[in-house]
Amino acid sequence: MKKSEKKKNQVFTTESVEFLHQYINNSSPTGFETSGQKLWLDYLKPYIDDYISDAYGSAAAIINPGQEYKAVIEAHADEISWWVNYITNDGFIYVCRNGGSDHQIAPSKRVNIYTKKGIVKGIFGWPAIHVREPGKEEPPTLKNIFIDVGCSSKKEVEKLGIHVGCVMTYEDELINLNENFYTGRALDNRIGGFMIAQVARLLVEQGIKLPYTLYIVNAVQEEIGLRGAEMISRRIKPSVSIITDVCHDTQTPMMDKKIQGDIASGKGPVLSYAPAVQNNLLNLIIQTAEKEKIDYQRLASSRSTGTDTDAFAYSAEGVPSALISLPLRYMHTTNETVHKKDIENVVWLMFHTLKRIKKNQDFRYIK
Repeated sequence: MKKSEKKKNQVFTTESVEFLHQYINNSSPTGFETSGQKLWLDYLKPYIDDYISDAYGSAAAIINPGQEYKAVIEAHADEISWWVNYITNDGFIYVCRNGGSDHQIAPSKRVNIYTKKGIVKGIFGWPAIHVREPGKEEPPTLKNIFIDVGCSSKKEVEKLGIHVGCVMTYEDELINLNENFYTGRALDNRIGGFMIAQVARLLVEQGIKLPYTLYIVNAVQEEIGLRGAEMISRRIKPSVSIITDVCHDTQTPMMDKKIQGDIASGKGPVLSYAPAVQNNLLNLIIQTAEKEKIDYQRLASSRSTGTDTDAFAYSAEGVPSALISLPLRYMHTTNETVHKKDIENVVWLMFHTLKRIKKNQDFRYIK
């Protein structure tokens, strides 16, 4: 097989892995996703015909524009973060959440605080073990975690450009674990942005001509209520949408399979059953997985998926929507961990499903 032919059949290439590291290591907190969106679009531009963006920063790359039938594959671009909420007179900073940030993991983490003067480095301080009284130790809470930026007064903090409303993210980079896993912050869900970008690349490199317009959507503000998907779904008015996000790997300690389901990294994409998931579309995805011999897992949601699937499904007059999830360990920590084989299989499952969707395909139950 020639080198060019091999590239056409690989999710992980030298170029795509370089993009993955650059994209994940870049900060993209909810409400401030612009730099990450530009990186994502720059990577996709060789493979697309056009793109659109909206006032809040959601972006959609477009292949084969102008068709009446419109399909969407989607991920969300934002990551959890913290806001500067209060600055004490002696120069310490208290925070509040921007999304579902976990207060228990904060002590001893390093942060980047974004100001008009540039990035300011800070740390979450915590009293040393020597000065904590056994049996009476306070757990980390939003009331007692704090940021130290090396200042001794509020005025000195403000001189750095820090003010109430500045946003901050953890300082952590993507690493490999045992060559099989990627670990880092913000894999929820910028790994989804990586995956849908690879679907677009592979479609183009393999010369696949879809009979409809494909929108590759990277939506903002999922972490605070699916808001970006809500806005851009109304603009695109898609005929069908396939969403990708992460779900919990339940094989690690302290996970309860009776509550969270039995999901394992390395055993394939996860297909959800939920009211927002359109069963005819889900069945097409299952048939595709079985035809292409892609292992998959099943997950039952209760009232909602908690992902952008819900926003797309219930937009406008209702859009047939389905969710393909990537198993992930340690969600909303700086050590979010996913299996490389699962990444590949999510990409290929979306790729082959798009090939099977027909022009003007009607997913309605009653016709």
